[in-house]
Amino acid sequence: MYIDTEGTFRPERIAEISKRFDLDEEGILSNIAYARAYNSDHQTALLLEAAKIMSESRYALLIVDSATALYRTDYSGRGELANRQMHLARFLRLLQRLADEFGIAVVITNQMVANVDGAAAMFGGPDKKPIGGNIIAHASTIRLSLRKGKGDKRICKVFDAPNLPETECTFAISNLGITDATD
Repeated sequence: MYIDTEGTFRPERIAEISKRFDLDEEGILSNIAYARAYNSDHQTALLLEAAKIMSESRYALLIVDSATALYRTDYSGRGELANRQMHLARFLRLLQRLADEFGIAVVITNQMVANVDGAAAMFGGPDKKPIGGNIIAHASTIRLSLRKGKGDKRICKVFDAPNLPETECTFAISNLGITDATD
């Protein structure tokens, strides 16, 4: 299942990757339940719909890309921060419940924002930070940080995980999908 909040889902990429592994692209695409969310309330409603679908059919993975994008536009300014955080926390609890109840893996993507904290800049802290702060951090079991490397390389860092050391790996994204880019 794929909940798309930014209009970035591309079935043609799934087809390309299916070909790489000599899989039936029509069959693969027919196994993906896709929905486009247009606001944070709709995003939550789609999770309730996903629960109904999962009670009738077996799914193994639910992707929400991006979990925070619509919250940034639906709730603006410090005056709405508390409401945004409460709504986001309810959404994340519902995701956790679906994972537990249906035995699925849940992957959420998140947006980053410039870290304008003067202390971070002065003491060499990160220049970007994830949206959602502690609400996202506490709801996530494993957090990965993805960033651009040199050329077509990307770096994935295990940022926080209960059973994994903090480490990095290098990979590339091509027409074939994700490939190892270790030197």
